[in-house]
Amino acid sequence: MTMEGFGIWVIAFVALVLLWFILYFIPIGLWFSALVSGVRISLLQLVLMRFRKVPPSVIVNQMIAGTKAGLHLTSNDLEAHFLAGGNVPNVVTAQKANITLDFRMAAAIDLAGRNVAEAVQMSVNPKVINTPPVAAVAKDGIQLIAKARVTVRANIKQLVGGA
Repeated sequence: MTMEGFGIWVIAFVALVLLWFILYFIPIGLWFSALVSGVRISLLQLVLMRFRKVPPSVIVNQMIAGTKAGLHLTSNDLEAHFLAGGNVPNVVTAQKANITLDFRMAAAIDLAGRNVAEAVQMSVNPKVINTPPVAAVAKDGIQLIAKARVTVRANIKQLVGGA
């Protein structure tokens, strides 16, 4: 192999590494999928997410899901919640339920350590708890057996107050 042939291979290798590096930091495919889904996010925002150690795919995919559900989410809110240690997919899923729950309230519940999706589920579909039978005998020998059914429904406003 001549020196010219070796130089061409080195240049081709460096070009491929540089292309991979550029495509890693600039997720063009993710930007295009956001664009065709109606989510407005710039390539610069996606690059800056990489530098801030925020996975752009999590933010963009949840923005697409929220937009399709009719929510008005911003990438800054979702990114801030991720950086605070929150579970972004859980919060967006909880918001898609048709109850009055804004992003800040859902994020507060999530950051307090509660599962927001489970709390919303209990708010929409209450849980019925059956107690075991309790038996008692009176002095005159009459036996009484009691069972109880308790319906538990989560109150979202109290959940935030307790958070």
